[in-house]
Amino acid sequence: MAGPTLSGKLVVAISSRALFDLTESHRVYTEQGVDAYHRYQVTHEDELLVPGPAFALVNKLLRLNTSDKQYVEVILLSRNSADTGLRVFNAIKHYGLDISRAAFTKGEATSRYVPAFGAHLFLSADTDDVRRVLQEGHAAATIFAGAGEKPETDGLRIAFDGDAVLFSDEAERVYREGGLAAFSKSEADAAMEPLSGGPFKEFLAALHRIQADFPEEGSPIVTALVTARGAPAHERVIRTLRAWNIRIDKVFFLGGLDKGEILRAFGADIFFDDQRTHIESAMKHVAAGHVPHGIANESEGDPV
Repeated sequence: MAGPTLSGKLVVAISSRALFDLTESHRVYTEQGVDAYHRYQVTHEDELLVPGPAFALVNKLLRLNTSDKQYVEVILLSRNSADTGLRVFNAIKHYGLDISRAAFTKGEATSRYVPAFGAHLFLSADTDDVRRVLQEGHAAATIFAGAGEKPETDGLRIAFDGDAVLFSDEAERVYREGGLAAFSKSEADAAMEPLSGGPFKEFLAALHRIQADFPEEGSPIVTALVTARGAPAHERVIRTLRAWNIRIDKVFFLGGLDKGEILRAFGADIFFDDQRTHIESAMKHVAAGHVPHGIANESEGDPV
């Protein structure tokens, strides 16, 4: 008899600092070292952790599962040891999160276990781990909580930037090297040529597979592309998505306008973007995941 498998599921790997607020224990670790951190976690084992920046998103992802079908698997990837990680699992149990699989690496980078679990997405508070996952060709983001009070929305609403996130950064490189006029001409000339996929293409495809199980108007997942592009650079994007046969529910061509208000109006549960300025704008309203990938990040440090 075949054993358990994650095949066919949307698999999301998440770090303990993304799921829960471990600010104080992380401060102990960075200022006093591993032994002090171990003592702190064990001493505070029975103190409940409060939700972190990815908690609401994870809760909504897990709500997609029903008694009839399990669409999503969330896996905890933590640099804790199993001993110090007990506090994290206590919190998971308290909040009723259906998370049963975990890797506790005792200080080792967790990034190598993302492909081992077949994860479509990795969310972490550690940018170095995120970069390593992206370099191996998998979707990953450093997650930040939104500052505003986001109204509760039905279902899961996920927004993406285009270039260097859903798509490769080939067009962004033309813009950086030649300016807006060169970018516009290049995109118009290549309008019939689909863009190459970026690090989040497969994550979007996995969301699309879940959406396909529901009527379009009754899907529990709504996706949006929120891009700084405008006409005439819009056509290549539309034709690319058509060529991929991957659904995007809403598309916003902003022509360089600020993205924050659009994301607030859309009610995004999270927004993924490769550029600092867009992340800072988004964080005023919604949770945001910085994707340190592509030319915009080749000489940059931590996103915010």
